[in-house]
Amino acid sequence: MSSALQYEAGDTWLADCGERPALVRAAWDEERLALVVSGARWLVAESRLTRGWPAASRLRDSPHGPVLADPDADKMFWLVPLDAAEELSDVRHLVVHSAGWSLSCPPTGRQVDGRFWLWRPDGSGDLNDSARIAAAFGPRDYRPEAEALA
Repeated sequence: MSSALQYEAGDTWLADCGERPALVRAAWDEERLALVVSGARWLVAESRLTRGWPAASRLRDSPHGPVLADPDADKMFWLVPLDAAEELSDVRHLVVHSAGWSLSCPPTGRQVDGRFWLWRPDGSGDLNDSARIAAAFGPRDYRPEAEALA
């Protein structure tokens, strides 16, 4: 699949996650961030970029879902399943926002106001696995299964 088609699939999925997809697309057309409200398909787990970047690097070779980065604000936003709040409640460097929290999103293919998708939505609806995120932020760190068995 070409990059343009991948971006369009991710943009369509992300816009459809919002209550008013047309408003999301209109914001992007005007080079603005679009507010997408969590809770219909996913929640947002927020970390500081300085803590999240090392965790993301531990997960880069394993399956993962969308992650939005905002270097200017020192923040990362992980899209997680609706049931992730309990599993991630003990992770010291993460805050899971409740349903109804708005995430300011750029489209998948470009940066807006300094925000960009470290891992873009691809249209599949795949999200970040809560257990893997918890392990990546935890004291023992996440290791892919093959490495853990070695």
